[in-house]
Amino acid sequence: MPLDALFHALSNDTRREIISLLAERPHNISELVPRFDMSLAAVSKHVKTLERAGLIDRQVVGRNHICRLNAEALGEAYAWIGGYERFWQQRIDTLERVLKETQGGSHGGRKK
Repeated sequence: MPLDALFHALSNDTRREIISLLAERPHNISELVPRFDMSLAAVSKHVKTLERAGLIDRQVVGRNHICRLNAEALGEAYAWIGGYERFWQQRIDTLERVLKETQGGSHGGRKK
């Protein structure tokens, strides 16, 4: 379930942009609102989704809600995706071999 929540959170472009902003530095939710064409309530909803997925940590100081990126959660996604690296590398190697064979074996003409 944690990966499901993580990938669900990352599936939205607004939430990915929030992650990018938090990668630069922590932000108050009120600082995030002007970056998007939506209300404070809508931005808060996105923040809650990111928080549930473990992608951000929120600290409440008085009326300020300070959000920080939790990069460890991104590491979980990276680890899962990385498990397919060998699969894709094999496909790329096969494609490279076929392209070399095609380029080396036929120069646009027929064999006589």
